Amino acid sequence: MEKSLELRSLGNTVLKLSCVGFGASPLGSVFGPVSDEEAIATVREAFRLGINFFDTSPYYGGTLSEKVLGKALKAVGVPRNEYIVSTKCGRYKEGFDFSAQRVTKSINESLERLQMEYVDIFQCHDIEFGSLDLIVNETIPALQKLKEAGKIRFIGITGLPLGIFSYVLDRVPPGTVDVILSYCHYGINDTTLEDLLPYLKSKGVGVISASPLAMGLLTESGPPDWHPASPELKAACRTAAAFCKKKGKDISKLAMQYSLCNKDISTILVGMKSVEQVQVNVAAATELAKGDKDAQTLAEVEEILKPVKNQTWPSCIQQI
Repeated sequence: MEKSLELRSLGNTVLKLSCVGFGASPLGSVFGPVSDEEAIATVREAFRLGINFFDTSPYYGGTLSEKVLGKALKAVGVPRNEYIVSTKCGRYKEGFDFSAQRVTKSINESLERLQMEYVDIFQCHDIEFGSLDLIVNETIPALQKLKEAGKIRFIGITGLPLGIFSYVLDRVPPGTVDVILSYCHYGINDTTLEDLLPYLKSKGVGVISASPLAMGLLTESGPPDWHPASPELKAACRTAAAFCKKKGKDISKLAMQYSLCNKDISTILVGMKSVEQVQVNVAAATELAKGDKDAQTLAEVEEILKPVKNQTWPSCIQQI
């Protein structure tokens, strides 16, 4: 089972991302401790199975995710031009700061932690917590200068409410923003990102969708206590997970496969911190590619979740 993942083009960029992306926030020990050895083994397995896209942020684990990912990539020793790294700016353990001065300083700090000379994608992190006009008028122009300086190749924006993307994209020159990262809006329980895809395509903007498991809702163990979903949504997801388990199926795998089916989304980003998690996520994609999809169970799960479909929640500060 080696290098079997489909590669998908990212908007108008030259990048081709593996359809399964490696979310590196868990390497910052945000979901329990991860040793350097484990991190290196996990990243090595990701490469072996064809994952070429790694996403982090200085916010994850208070800069630890970037440091550990940098160390792991270095240790594995794959040539730099063979993988794609995305990090972010504007959101830090100390709070939010999207000023030109801070984001310019931010890239230098991130490059040092990642032990790299450039990142492929540099994203404004959770822009709904800042002033969107500041993002348009100050942050993105500062990022364009970093692009000209060769420190970043492409510019992105991330956040939860879908309206933030069109607000910014309608106010910057075409081709300024290359990619958006949306999370929790393309999965079995919520497909609202779908409505935005034709618009994003018309703008030439690539799409990364994160958290196909809806931050733990679509897992057997369930979401963390702080999860901001409504009690009804949590209850419906619990019922769906129990239903799958009874049938000997894994709701997380179904959820991953559901998200992977839409080819207009370049990559499905999922957090990983173990060799086993990498294998499970890649297996979901390779089985799907072979036509191995459990359509019946999926239809039954969709039926269970129908009453709460597309029920979202407000952005919350304590996501990671």
